[in-house]
Amino acid sequence: MATQASRRSKPNILVTGTPGTGKTTTSSALADATQLRHICIGDLVKEKNLHDGWDDELDCYIINEDLVCDELENMMEVGGNIVDYHGCDFFPERWFDIVVVLQTENSVLYDRLTKRGYSGSKLSNNLECEIFQVLLEEAKSSYSEDIVKPLNSNTIDEISSNVDTLTTWVHNWQTNV
Repeated sequence: MATQASRRSKPNILVTGTPGTGKTTTSSALADATQLRHICIGDLVKEKNLHDGWDDELDCYIINEDLVCDELENMMEVGGNIVDYHGCDFFPERWFDIVVVLQTENSVLYDRLTKRGYSGSKLSNNLECEIFQVLLEEAKSSYSEDIVKPLNSNTIDEISSNVDTLTTWVHNWQTNV
């Protein structure tokens, strides 16, 4: 990890978590504060057709992880990216200097997801994912635990505090490289 990071002038950050935890909101605000590039994987998949079709049951694209990684490889080597996606186990470990796992209380998450129109199995699957901390465990098993940082993301104040904390981390990372 140190050798890869030493070749980059800016860090790469992964912001992950169950849908509805505030990944895009946090990533966008962090990109504005740090001038890092925000890459929303869902948008990238749609724009570049990096998928294997549509999943009618879950109402989403079936992403092709290999195509996504191929698309990102050069950008990640250069650094300066905030990658925003609800999964993390298929990205190469060498890409990231910090992995942020956003977590939200179930009552808050339920409200956010129902406002998005989630229902049925899509709603219950995402709530269960958060209850059982699936994405935190996925991050801990895919990356060195010392770079995995769980953050609460229940309120605007918490999101703002997270952005401030991560902005400070980015500035300190750039100072120490």
